[in-house]
Amino acid sequence: MSQEVDATRIPELESVVARALETARASGASQAEADASLQKGLNVTVRLGEVETVEYQRDRGLAITVYFGTRKGSASTADLSDGSVRDMVAKACSIARYTAEDDCAGLADPECLARDFPDLQLDFPWDIQPDAAVALAHGCEAAGREVDPRLTNSEGASVGTHRGVRVYGNSHGFMAGHASSSHSVSCVLLAQEGEDMQRDYWYSSARDPADLDDPLAIGRTAGRRAVARLGARRLPTGKAAVLFAPEVARGFIGHFIGAISGGSQYRKTTFLLGAAGQQVFPSWVQMHERPHLRKGIASTAWDSEGVRTRDRELVRDGLLDGYLLGSYSARKLGLATTGNAGGLHNLLVDPSAGAPDAAALLRRMGRGLLVTELMGQGVNGVTGDYSRGATGFWVEGGEIAFPVHEVTIAGNLKDLYRNVVAIGGDIDLRGGIRMGSLLLEELTIAGE
Repeated sequence: MSQEVDATRIPELESVVARALETARASGASQAEADASLQKGLNVTVRLGEVETVEYQRDRGLAITVYFGTRKGSASTADLSDGSVRDMVAKACSIARYTAEDDCAGLADPECLARDFPDLQLDFPWDIQPDAAVALAHGCEAAGREVDPRLTNSEGASVGTHRGVRVYGNSHGFMAGHASSSHSVSCVLLAQEGEDMQRDYWYSSARDPADLDDPLAIGRTAGRRAVARLGARRLPTGKAAVLFAPEVARGFIGHFIGAISGGSQYRKTTFLLGAAGQQVFPSWVQMHERPHLRKGIASTAWDSEGVRTRDRELVRDGLLDGYLLGSYSARKLGLATTGNAGGLHNLLVDPSAGAPDAAALLRRMGRGLLVTELMGQGVNGVTGDYSRGATGFWVEGGEIAFPVHEVTIAGNLKDLYRNVVAIGGDIDLRGGIRMGSLLLEELTIAGE
């Protein structure tokens, strides 16, 4: 059996999936779906010039879901042999026979399944050996520590490379597979001056290793960021404008994505319950789902149920176009799947007029808090209450005045989304949500 994890393994996994589906049919299942995958990876970490970890990853798995009418059962295995596949299917069938009926259970409707499979350029090998990865991590950390003598410690620099191949099939006759890759370089450094110690980081990630930032530049950025945080202060409690850096803004919009997911909607556990067609953001805000971006972190031609994905205007003129639905949540809501089983597939958030850069947004804010990192999990998805620990910089006269730490920012997401002032053109491409800095009119800041 080949040791490679690439598109050449798709026929092998298709055979495994077909065998599982046929076994389910022979066992009396009215419908079935199966998903097989192989994963391979390498991750190395260097700390203070010494190799700390060298980790290899090699995983494989097969999962099946069977339906006996509207009764559902699922099982999985890491053993792809014939006997293990038979045992797995038998367990899923046994579970299904004892579960309660659910009228919304079942495969996606056949007419919704993907038929076209464009090359989205998701798989780029990085044939880097451990010694070379260690050398890259060592250079990254060393470049960062050379930025300033106050960079006295490190949490390490890491280099990671991962490839995988996946095949999904179901009893409607759908069968498709694809290979994908992800690669990253990161660095976390600590700066110290007297008793004051501060940490910060930087990283790059991409499908294609050729698209990664220079490791030396990543280390230097981490070093500069850590040194800039020395002398951080707390703020008096009050209210002020807040500017989220792009990597933080992405997570802030992520709470909106969770609130409009089908599961949150049919369970009625969201602060945006029934918000489709309503004004959620200011009228100038536009958000687009683009599943077919080449090299996109969240690109795919089909969702986790085999449903075709499509371009969509998720927020148009501040209005929510609809929810993110898989087949089950769509049936619970009396709607149609949007091809979002498994999540969102690349969200592009347009910058506000003129695509202001970070400096322009600081000037527009004038006075307030620039947030560069958030901590804690203080977000209530039901009420929208938002409270997170934050670090960053206080801004006066449109310029950074001093670093800030040990403060909490708070508000209600429903109100905060309606009061977005501007979104920058300094777009972060490293995740499934592509956007720039985001300026909010006002949050409560709890400090001293």
